[in-house]
Amino acid sequence: MKFEQPAGTNPIDQLRVIGQPLDRIDGPLKTTGSAPYAYEWHDEAPDVTYGYVVASPVAKGKITALETEAARRAPGVLAVVTAANAGKLEIGEMNTARLLAEYHIEHYHQAVALVVAETFEQARAAAKLVDVQYEREAGAYDLASEKPSVTAAPEDTPDKVVGDVDQALAQARYTLDAVYTTPDQSHMAMEPHASMAIWDNDALTVWTSNQMINWCRSDLAKTLVIPEEKVRVLSPYIGGGFGGKLFLRSDAVLAALGARVVKRAVKVMLPRPMIPNNTTHRPATNQHIRIGTDEDGKITAISHISWSGNLPGGTPETAVQQTELLYAGENRLTGLRLAELDLPEGNAMRAPGEAPGLMALEIAIDEMAAKVGMDPVQFRILNDTQVDPADPSRPFSRRQLIACLQTGADKFGWQQRQAEPAQVRDGRWLIGMGMAAGFRNNLLSASGARVHLDAQGIVTVETDMTDIGTGSYTIIAQTAAEMLGVPVSQVRVSLGDSAHPVSAGSGGQWGANTSTSGVYAACVKLRERIAAELGFNADEAEFAEGEIRAAGRRVPIAAAAAQGALSAEDTIEFGDLDQKYQQSTFAGHFAEVAVDTATGEVRVRRMLAVCAAGRILNPKTARSQVIGAMTMGLGGALMEELAVDTRHGYFVNHDMATYEVPVHADIPRQEVIFLDDTDPVSSPMKAKGVGELGLCGVGAAIVNAIYNATGVRVRDYPVTLDKLLQGLPETV
Repeated sequence: MKFEQPAGTNPIDQLRVIGQPLDRIDGPLKTTGSAPYAYEWHDEAPDVTYGYVVASPVAKGKITALETEAARRAPGVLAVVTAANAGKLEIGEMNTARLLAEYHIEHYHQAVALVVAETFEQARAAAKLVDVQYEREAGAYDLASEKPSVTAAPEDTPDKVVGDVDQALAQARYTLDAVYTTPDQSHMAMEPHASMAIWDNDALTVWTSNQMINWCRSDLAKTLVIPEEKVRVLSPYIGGGFGGKLFLRSDAVLAALGARVVKRAVKVMLPRPMIPNNTTHRPATNQHIRIGTDEDGKITAISHISWSGNLPGGTPETAVQQTELLYAGENRLTGLRLAELDLPEGNAMRAPGEAPGLMALEIAIDEMAAKVGMDPVQFRILNDTQVDPADPSRPFSRRQLIACLQTGADKFGWQQRQAEPAQVRDGRWLIGMGMAAGFRNNLLSASGARVHLDAQGIVTVETDMTDIGTGSYTIIAQTAAEMLGVPVSQVRVSLGDSAHPVSAGSGGQWGANTSTSGVYAACVKLRERIAAELGFNADEAEFAEGEIRAAGRRVPIAAAAAQGALSAEDTIEFGDLDQKYQQSTFAGHFAEVAVDTATGEVRVRRMLAVCAAGRILNPKTARSQVIGAMTMGLGGALMEELAVDTRHGYFVNHDMATYEVPVHADIPRQEVIFLDDTDPVSSPMKAKGVGELGLCGVGAAIVNAIYNATGVRVRDYPVTLDKLLQGLPETV
């Protein structure tokens, strides 16, 4: 199905099932422990073996010797796989470094070998016997020291320039020129990276924890140099991903290599301390923002240049993209700078680009509001735009930022906020309110599905879409139920299998909108088949209560499958509407904090997110996504930071004992409001996405609240005690 014109009225608009706050249909499986994750497919491989990864203890250098004989002779060991005996290996299209080192070491904890044994304990013990000798090389590990040498934009991401920013800044009445930093951050999904692989002659099947089945399959085939049709990837249940499982990682490759050698199934799970350095992380940024306004506070110039680091061949963190679209201003400059660092690969982490970018931009906007002498909410409203600022002929399809801000201010009690900082106390605590705008682009990608109807009226949906804990099973079932007029209890959903039609996958906030649109397209075809089988005109027929109805006739749809199941398959393909209209989602984030006057301890007391993100397909699962994202934003504001050893090039705090994330005691009362934001330009579902939006802007809202509470303006994340203590007002 081609989606080339804004959607008109369609069956989804009935909202009998879509838009309802249904419980997740996979919930009972998760809560009873019967949903099998990648490491738990015991019945599929009763003769399974276990692999343990040997990882490099140096960040850059050469392997000068690799001795495996002692490990091979250890009890229970079946094989030791290295690049020397693994066969020809390539690098996947979406990988920056090799997933099994050959000769050069590209980053700390890069895999250099896999020990396969009868038990996990035997594999782990034998891995300690693998003797690898290295010749260390000098590396670059510190963005701050490398940044001065990076002056030009990468060739594939040139600066975007509108007007003359420098001249406009020189003529502005109020100006800001400031630098903000965000640290390296790590994914901490509950389920570690894990895979199980088995070969059947020359055909490979891998059960893995991966968000993007088709990407994983194609890169696994490329890495192993085998035909893609010989690879099957399954990932029906995922215990969290956050972008860390978007791409093929070493666990899947090494499980496949080990299984090929021992000719049995092999399981590989990355130990928690290996994940930050062996997989990917959100790279640190250094963001230079300049803003100028006229006498009335209208932005006349805005410049945002972001530095970040990555391995050679990697890409920069796209931290300026929200600045291109969020506020008006005739003179604009945005650009990215990439420093080559020998740290582990920097790549997608929840809301890449906008999440760290808004952590900086929305503090800068607050600082400008203070300079102008205007309320932060009103300053943002004054500088709203309904068109792409760089191309005024291109309007936003839907833009309710002002409504998000006004609704949030009203519901949060913003009118009670004291504009002058450090004026409100509660015992030993200083109290402050802060806010920030949220923004995330609406990304689109083709997505396919297959739908079956049997003689009992059961509808089965098949697509390689994944569920990373966000509710994909439920909203896909709701879509099929709405389109075919059956209760959700009669819909079966099969996900995460590369044998199914290729979907858009889970990531970038595009999953819900695109995957359900693919199911919509397949259901349109199945409706046509049902109607033809039963003598109805599909365009005039209504599907409701398990029946097809038109012109006084009503027949159970199950009758159409009396002689055999009916099936239909289709893919939603998006045209150029995203070129004609800017499609984005918006939010208003509000936070209240308390800061201890003696210690600088920060406690977030309450949070509110008001979101305009297209049609909300299931308010219950969407709310869960947003409050989870808000929690991640709190962590980013106050505690999350990978500490870099700039001598040896690795993340020191690479496990959950030392990498701090929010726990239950840190989380305040969180409220979420969804505005009616149905957007026919986006898709037949008229939805967008909301998972990333719940994070974008949260960190800045908390930091702005800390400023309101204390008068201390922090521009470097996370806001730890040392950054507050010296500036706190004296206790009376």
